Amino acid sequence: MSASSDEKVQGFLDDTQTLDPLKYAILQAARAVVFQLCPAASERSIYGGIMFSLDQDFGGLYVYQNHVSYVFPQGYLLDDPDGRLEGGGKYRRHLKLQELGDIEAKRVSDFVRQSAQK
Repeated sequence: MSASSDEKVQGFLDDTQTLDPLKYAILQAARAVVFQLCPAASERSIYGGIMFSLDQDFGGLYVYQNHVSYVFPQGYLLDDPDGRLEGGGKYRRHLKLQELGDIEAKRVSDFVRQSAQK
């Protein structure tokens, strides 16, 4: 995945690469999914992570001690027949990504596609 055009996002990525190469790899792989499916998406730094937007925000990546979380602001609207999305709040849902294989196993691309269309 290429560098970010947003200086703050790139700083976050650089810091993550230094502190935790696995989480950096997960971030970059998840960003690649976003930009493959939504080439017109923009990204910005917010709340200590990365938020993706088209006409509105449709997802964000945040690093935690034991995982990277892909957050869907309107996750309650997403079709999730296998129950992969976590969270019981009114709107948000998320996927916990602990290894690179989780990006495919937890169907990140399906949820990104759905979320970007909402």
